[in-house]
Amino acid sequence: MKKISVFLIAVLAFTAVSCKKQQQSRAAGEIFELALVTDLGTIDDKSFNQGSWEGLVHYANTKNIPHKYYQPTEQSDDAYLSAIDLAVRGGAKVIVTPGFLFESPVFIAQDRYPNVNFILVDGSPHSADYSTFKTGKNTVGVHYAEDQAGFLAGYAVVKDGNRKLGFVGGMAVPAVVRFGYGFIQGAEYAAKELGLASGSITVNYHYTGGFAATPEAQTLAASWYNNGVDVIFACGGAVGNSVMAAAEQAGKKVIGVDVDQSGESPTVITSAMKGLGESVYSCVSDYYAGKFPGGQTLVFSASNKGVGLPMSSSKFQSFNNNDYSNIFQKLSDGTIPRMEDLDSEGSPKVVPVSIARVTEVK
Repeated sequence: MKKISVFLIAVLAFTAVSCKKQQQSRAAGEIFELALVTDLGTIDDKSFNQGSWEGLVHYANTKNIPHKYYQPTEQSDDAYLSAIDLAVRGGAKVIVTPGFLFESPVFIAQDRYPNVNFILVDGSPHSADYSTFKTGKNTVGVHYAEDQAGFLAGYAVVKDGNRKLGFVGGMAVPAVVRFGYGFIQGAEYAAKELGLASGSITVNYHYTGGFAATPEAQTLAASWYNNGVDVIFACGGAVGNSVMAAAEQAGKKVIGVDVDQSGESPTVITSAMKGLGESVYSCVSDYYAGKFPGGQTLVFSASNKGVGLPMSSSKFQSFNNNDYSNIFQKLSDGTIPRMEDLDSEGSPKVVPVSIARVTEVK
């Protein structure tokens, strides 16, 4: 999507300057009003950490606000809370936490620090046992219409001539499930427009159960490619690296996820993107404007430019900007309704899609 792509280009310079300023500020003992606590991985992970950080940096540098990121020592609620504690002691007024693994830590932190505001990206606060969901007045939960992003990817690759598709997801968490179901729905919609017969499109579908790059995931992808699959939607963090490695060996194609992953491998022909930077920028901007949407769960979708494909870097053969604009508008105005919504507690509820022209192979 042009808006998302332009935003990412605009913040690249900001990020480099920000890191230098951050190092200089540490020595000066500066108070950091804006903070981000990283999820798994690093600040340049080309995924949630980097996308969220770029949104924070863009606003902070524009307004000359001191900012800093904190990296937990391990993947655990205690480590995440310790990093949040450090951010608070560092003077943070707003803390961004990217990823669903922060749902339980933020559930605790929002009560522990009522004067600090939290932006929970891709999640809603809940207790560790899922018995209690609560988004405090100092917290906003940010969700995305992954089904629409997946829809755009599935629609585009079928319109571009691909007929044998694959979906390799990580853990079957709601966001990943929505990506996958949307992908199938988009493929089906394109097949219907093209007048293809029932079963003309096949989709191999598998969850690895994790988000790590593994030999098993690469072997699975390689076997699919060897059996004729044209393109695989790699939707599982570092699982994508395994799929890309298999695609490079087979000379096949990959669809990236969350951010524009075209720089990761020449096999990536497009990416089902979330507007991570845009959503963080929007929430931080609202805070400084006195309009922080605390207590709410916001959904960034096609209607508010929260999802899309990076058409400027996509490598389609025939699917073009006009095709993209037309289908995106149908998602944006509700001509093509969303597959799912959020319940009263902010939890996702997925509605399965009925397919006719697509055969699902698990």
